[in-house]
Amino acid sequence: MRAVVLHEFGPPAHLRVVDVPTPRPAAGEVAVRVSAAGVQFLETQVRAGTMRGALGGVPLPVILAKEIAGLVTEVGPGGDTALIGVRVLASTAGLGGYAETAIVPAANLVPVGDAIGLPEAVAVYRYGATAQGLIKAARVGAGDRALVLAAAGAIGTILVQLLKRAGVTVVAAARGEHKVGLLGRLGADHIVDYSLPGWTGLARDAAGGSVDVVFDHVGGALGRESLELLTPGTGRQIVFGFSSGTPLEVRPMELIGRGLTLTGFSAGLIWSRPALARDLVTEVLELAAAGRLTPVIGRRFPLERAADAHAAIEARGTVGKTLLIP
Repeated sequence: MRAVVLHEFGPPAHLRVVDVPTPRPAAGEVAVRVSAAGVQFLETQVRAGTMRGALGGVPLPVILAKEIAGLVTEVGPGGDTALIGVRVLASTAGLGGYAETAIVPAANLVPVGDAIGLPEAVAVYRYGATAQGLIKAARVGAGDRALVLAAAGAIGTILVQLLKRAGVTVVAAARGEHKVGLLGRLGADHIVDYSLPGWTGLARDAAGGSVDVVFDHVGGALGRESLELLTPGTGRQIVFGFSSGTPLEVRPMELIGRGLTLTGFSAGLIWSRPALARDLVTEVLELAAAGRLTPVIGRRFPLERAADAHAAIEARGTVGKTLLIP
C-alpha cells in the first residue's frame, strides 16, 4: 500500500509517499481502508522535530496521523466480523493514518451513518468533541459573551457554531479577509481581524465593553491582549494550546487582582474516557448529519501532497479542517 512516511525530522519535504507492506490487525484491532485522514497542527510540529515527545519514544521512520474515516476491511483474531464494511471514524494508537490502510483499536470505532460524508465526519470528529469539552469547561450559557481566537481554524469553526447554539454572543477573531468572511457565514455575531492595529478596541466595542470568556488556542501576544478584555470578577480564559509558538504567560497576582480565572484544557482528558468521547462525537455527528452544524473543510490534498498540506497549515493559510485523501 501507499503511505506518507517521515524518515527524518525537518521541513515538510521530508514527508514522502512510499510503498509499504499493508498492515494486518492483531486481536482487538481492525483494519480500515482510509477515505480521509485529518491533518493536525501538532503533526506539523512532530514532523519539524519540535514535539518529538508526542511520538512516545517510537523511533523514525513513522507514518503520522491519528484521526481517520473509512471502511472496516478486516478484523483481528476473535474480532466481530459484522464490522467489515461498516463506515467508521476512528483514532489510531497515535500513528499510521497517512496511508491507504490504517490499524485502529476496535474499541474506539464510531459508526458513521449515510447522512454525512466520511470527509465531513472527520472534519467534526476529534475537534468537535474538543469544542464541546471546552464549552463545558468554560461554564458558558445563554447571554454570555465569548471571544474565540483562531476562530477560522479546525476547532474554532466548530466552537463558534456550538456557542451560537448555546445562546452565546460570539466575537470571532481571525486573520485575513478570507477567514473573516467564512466566520460571517458560520453565524458569528461579531468578527474582528486581529492582524489590524487596535483589534482589541474593536473587540471591546463589539462585546459592549468586555467578554465573559476567552477561548485561547494561540497564546503569546494575542492571548495576552485577550486577557485584558475579560470582565473583572467573573472573566475566565480557557487555554488549550499555543499555535503562536509561545505559551500565554500570566502572573498569579494578575488573576487575583482582577478576579479572573485561567483554566488549562487538554483534549486528552476527553479521550482518556472512551465512553465520554464517543458520546461527544456522536452528538456532533448527529448535528452535522441534520444540517445544524456545518463541517468546514478548508483543503483536501492527495497523499502525494502531504508536504503541501503541512506547509499550508504552518503558513496559517488554511481554514477549518485540512484533509489527506488517499
